[in-house]
Amino acid sequence: MDGDTFKVGSLELEVLETPGHTYESISVAVRYPDVSDDAIMVFTGDVLFAGETGRVDFFGPERIEETAGLLYDSIHEKILTLGDHVLLLPAHGAGSVCGAEIRDQDVTTIGYEKLTNPYLSMSRGEFIEHKRSERLYTPPYFRRMEENNLKGAPVDNPYLEALSVPEFRELMDDGAQVVDVRNPAGFAGGHVPGSINIWQDGFAAFAGYFLNYEDPLVIVGEGHGLDPVRRSMIRIGYDNMAGYLAGGFQSWYMAGNEVSKLDALGVHELAERLDEFSLLDVRKITDRERFHIEGSEHIWVGDLPGNIDSVPEGNLLIYCDSGYKSTIAASLLQGHGVNAATLLGGITAWVRAGYPVVEG
Repeated sequence: MDGDTFKVGSLELEVLETPGHTYESISVAVRYPDVSDDAIMVFTGDVLFAGETGRVDFFGPERIEETAGLLYDSIHEKILTLGDHVLLLPAHGAGSVCGAEIRDQDVTTIGYEKLTNPYLSMSRGEFIEHKRSERLYTPPYFRRMEENNLKGAPVDNPYLEALSVPEFRELMDDGAQVVDVRNPAGFAGGHVPGSINIWQDGFAAFAGYFLNYEDPLVIVGEGHGLDPVRRSMIRIGYDNMAGYLAGGFQSWYMAGNEVSKLDALGVHELAERLDEFSLLDVRKITDRERFHIEGSEHIWVGDLPGNIDSVPEGNLLIYCDSGYKSTIAASLLQGHGVNAATLLGGITAWVRAGYPVVEG
C-alpha cells in the first residue's frame, strides 16, 4: 500500500504508488533515518528514466489519456517532490522499449532530470498529447512476460551447458535456433551457416523479436563471457536454452565445418557503388523521419520477420544507426535465402564521412 515502510538494515524503504505505465506501478523511496528523514534515493521502475518517462500504451489507445494523466501525476506528485538531491535509479537504460528515447545513463538525480528531461517541463495537457503521439514498438516476448507475471515464472535457473562441436551440430540438425552473439564485423567475416547475429549487449533488447520459445537455443560467441546472455534469456523467459559452442566460432571452423559469410561494406565503398544497391533502413521510424539516405526504403528491424516478402528487390544493402541492427536483419534474411549486405558503422559513419542525407 502507498506509504507502507519496511526496514533493510539501517535503511528505511517506503512504497510509493506511482500508476501510469501500468495501474500497479510502484516506486520505492529509500531513507537513512539515523541521519535524516529526507529520501536519499528512489527506485522508479518504469515511471521515470534518464531523459524519458515510461510508456503508457499497454492498455490500448483509448486509455492513453487516463494512463498518461496518471503517469504525469505520479511523477509530479510522488517523485519530483522528494527533492533535487535524491538519486534516481530507473529500471531500464538506453535501448529499452519501455521508453522512447532513454538516455544512456544508469543513474541520475531528480534535480538533473528537472534540468535536462524535456517532458518534465510540460503541462499536464501537453504531456498527455505527447504520449498520444508516441510511436513505440512492442516485442512479441511481452506476451510471455505477461503470462509469467500472472502464472509465475519457472523456478529453474539453468546455466548454459558447454557443447562440443558434435553435440552442437546434433542440436542444429534437430532444429535448434543458433544465435551468434559476436559483433557484426566478426560475424560478417565468418559464421555458422543458418545462424542469426544478435550482438551480446543487444541480446536482451532484440532477441524477443526473432527467437521462439519452443526450439532449443544454442549460442555461438568468443568461447567465454556468456553469462550476461544467459541472464538475459532467463529474464525474458527463454527456458529453452540448450547450451553454447565450447571454444566459440573458432572450434567450429577448426573442426573443418562449412562457414558462411556476410557482405559488409564500409561507407566509402557504398558511396562509390551506391547505384548498385537497393537500400533498406531498419532503424526506428522516429529516427528515419529525422534523416535518411536518399532512395532507401524502411522496415523496422523488429518487423522484418513478418515482412520478408516486403524487402526491396535487387542487390540489397541494409543500414541502421551503427551496423548492429542491420547485421541482425541481414543475417535473418540470409537464413531466408535473401542475399543482403550490411553497412558497417551505419548512417552514423555515413554522416561523419560527409555523405549526404535527406532530412524529414
